[in-house]
Amino acid sequence: MQLYEERRRLVEVLKSEGVIRSSLVEEAFLHIPREHFVPEHLKQYAYVDSPLPIGFGQTISAPHMVAIMTEELAAQPSDTILEIGTGSGYQAAILAYIVSKGGGHVYTVEIVPELSKRAVENFAKAVPELLDYTTFVTGDGSKGLEIFAPYNRIIVTAAAPSIPEPLIKQLKPCGRLVIPVGNRWGQVLLVVDKLRDGSIKIRESVPCIFVPLVGEFGWNRYEL
Repeated sequence: MQLYEERRRLVEVLKSEGVIRSSLVEEAFLHIPREHFVPEHLKQYAYVDSPLPIGFGQTISAPHMVAIMTEELAAQPSDTILEIGTGSGYQAAILAYIVSKGGGHVYTVEIVPELSKRAVENFAKAVPELLDYTTFVTGDGSKGLEIFAPYNRIIVTAAAPSIPEPLIKQLKPCGRLVIPVGNRWGQVLLVVDKLRDGSIKIRESVPCIFVPLVGEFGWNRYEL
């Protein structure tokens, strides 16, 4: 009960700051227990608006950044969504809640096998009803996930040096990609819309700092 109250208060703060704007995103944040997506010894910090380490040099994003990215993505319940960077599974759970309302699906790719396995376990513990709307894949997310393409929405939760070309190709016309792009020390969140004719429109959202996207179309491990 205490953690739920902390969750509710955090949502109210994010709403008052204009970070959470839509009722569906608000519902998702209230429904998904972030405490089950952070390491056990950090549960007391689950509703502090800060990123937290989850092992293997990775983090779970701060709640305000998850909210910003989710609102920018503007996912609809019927969408097919690709997430690059599963991490602990929290962002995927937020998106799975949204698509569960309309028969959509979330495909989420993680390069660290142990994290992908742990994310499935987190789902099973926290939101087992959303497993039917989520497919977990281990692999190089910088290449996208061609087998299930194209996607209405693509979200990348790691920083790329540039927009990976495979993600543009796997995005449907009238689709949207949200991705942090920059160097290792700071990025800008880009909102990339693929227009009906296949052309691309890019808008800068907010400054941000994410862990690097490692892969063929991201950062080389030896560059880090």
